[in-house]
Amino acid sequence: MANGNVTKQAKDYLEALADELEISDARYRDAEESYNSLGRWLNREGSTVKRYDPIVYVQGSFRLGTVIKPLTEEEEYDVDSVCELGQLTKGDRTQAELKEMIRVEVEAYRKAQSMVKPLREGRRCWVLDYADGAQFHMDIVPALPNGDEQRLLLETAGYNPDLSQSAIVITDNEHPHYTVLSGDWPRSNPKGYAKWFRDRMTLIFERRRRVLAEATHASVEEIPDYRVRTPLQSAIMILKRHRDIMFASRKEERPISIILTTLAAHSYEGEEEIADALFAILQKMDRFILPMQNQAVIPNPSDPMENFADKWADHPEREEAFYEWLDQARRDFGRAAARADRAQIHEDLRDRIGASLAKRAADRAGGSSWGLLRTPSVAPVAPIPSFSNQRREPTSPDGFA
Repeated sequence: MANGNVTKQAKDYLEALADELEISDARYRDAEESYNSLGRWLNREGSTVKRYDPIVYVQGSFRLGTVIKPLTEEEEYDVDSVCELGQLTKGDRTQAELKEMIRVEVEAYRKAQSMVKPLREGRRCWVLDYADGAQFHMDIVPALPNGDEQRLLLETAGYNPDLSQSAIVITDNEHPHYTVLSGDWPRSNPKGYAKWFRDRMTLIFERRRRVLAEATHASVEEIPDYRVRTPLQSAIMILKRHRDIMFASRKEERPISIILTTLAAHSYEGEEEIADALFAILQKMDRFILPMQNQAVIPNPSDPMENFADKWADHPEREEAFYEWLDQARRDFGRAAARADRAQIHEDLRDRIGASLAKRAADRAGGSSWGLLRTPSVAPVAPIPSFSNQRREPTSPDGFA
């Protein structure tokens, strides 16, 4: 999409929208303290897992900087974390045994912290529910290192193994080998994925980090990652909220965040403004869905043998839902991009991103004095951006064999 096709009013609105979606630094600090506190507990004297060198680190949207505020005050933030035991291997324990080892310590931690809500079990994790006022829970995924084996696996298959050193294996209580010693465990690599994601925006990220350091008279090293937000992160946050509203009553079909995030990061080419990043992503993101043997494939950049879209084969309605969402997002944001009147932008988007959020973004963008209910002006309207309605037949993204 050409820069000239987006009005200044639309650009300002999208900037304000991203600001309104962003969670506070205090929320990031709370999340950071939650997993750091658990890590200290696991390494205390008397810990039953201390000798296995446990580390706890965050993954998912908190690690990537793409967390958005919940739709309602009743919803919680989901802090996804990994508990990795560095001195154990798949030959030492079954998945079930590893998960039980972590359960014992997390339950002891819960009691020591006087947490009232009971520990819950998820398919791959344990879930700690914090007090109601905290408005978040933490998923703790038990894991073991798997870097050397993953590197060999990728090299043998002809893939680039550069991100494999941080690979892990995780537990899954529905896995066929969950209760037996086996080399076959579910694979994951949240650190490798985060590095790939960071590399997609590294130049603008580091530049903004330096500017922030200078503005606050701090060293670059003193600026935590969560203080820096790039147009890529902001665009993903906006698209996630649009997706959440569109599929509020169809959550089983909702395009998953890892798919949106991966396709967006592939599409991003260093755009300096949120609007330019957003429309570049909407224009190109379906190019990175690969057709292979009559199946859609979205490779995990940190493990190209994993397909983020593998569920689409068994649930074709999810693939259709993705394209339905993409077409709708292109129409909604394309229409808003052409508006030179802030009130009209608000009208275009309020039902697509939530009325309350749309109002806050409108007020932030232009001040409450411009009046949402006034008659739209007859200011010139830019051409509505056009997007192809045909699905792409792409080549492999950079970095894949």
